[in-house]
Amino acid sequence: MPMNPDDGLISASAATFTILGAAGYVGAALVAMLHSAGHRVHAVTRGSLPRLLETRRNAGHVIDCIGLTADFRAHPDDTAEAHVGVTARCLAHLEFESFLFLSSTRVYARAAATHEGASLPCSPTDPAELYNLTKLAGEALCLADPRPEVRVARVSNIYGPDLPADTFLGAVFQEGRETGAVLLRQARRSCKDYVSLADVTRLLPLIARYGRHRIYNLAAGVNTSHAAIALLLRRRAGWHVAFSPGAPTVRFPPINIARITEEFGAMLSNSSGGLATLVAHGQDIQCSPSMRAEVG
Repeated sequence: MPMNPDDGLISASAATFTILGAAGYVGAALVAMLHSAGHRVHAVTRGSLPRLLETRRNAGHVIDCIGLTADFRAHPDDTAEAHVGVTARCLAHLEFESFLFLSSTRVYARAAATHEGASLPCSPTDPAELYNLTKLAGEALCLADPRPEVRVARVSNIYGPDLPADTFLGAVFQEGRETGAVLLRQARRSCKDYVSLADVTRLLPLIARYGRHRIYNLAAGVNTSHAAIALLLRRRAGWHVAFSPGAPTVRFPPINIARITEEFGAMLSNSSGGLATLVAHGQDIQCSPSMRAEVG
């Protein structure tokens, strides 16, 4: 029987969590939510990580949110260090009850299927694949570890309040707020899966503590098109929205969420409704790294 996600986190006895990347968007939200639920939380940044590794204390349930997103192309060394180097050192030197590595559903970009066991082709000759390849290397380190409590969560494009405007949709919202008009540089048929920050912070601790599998997709399972987002921007914000002539179509495959739904009874927020609420309140939306064809 699937567990009630709320019961699993709130009513269970307090636990110790260590959040790596606690200064980032997801990490900071996790720290705040876990504190409010009565758990003991160690908030670890990249700067304080070496000290944590030196102490060798039991870190409890570790959730690794360290990673590069929009600027990965400009910082390949930092990207590899964040996704592979940090993961390797934590697995080798930390004592923990569980370790959860945050990957991305972007790894399904070239895949024929999107369930957790699908084959994931990549091309190392394509510079845009650096993000996927380093994330998959981090996954491989975790899955090669014999401890079953070492897991991977492939997280979809996250939206939520107070996001920095340094990604594709964040830039779109900034442009709209500043000028009242938006030029989308991807075709209207482009589409992605968007999952709310609230769902991500609710489900990650449950996966860390109770997950029966080694890999989970954490996504809405339904894509939202750029045409639908443009319509929301027009209706809710009153902005003039246009599509650049000849803009590329970037379509992510629908993400299979059967595993997380069956195991945790996850009732994920409606992406269109959630995005509409953010548009109405003038909030930013952040998505995970764009595919090669994305511009802006």
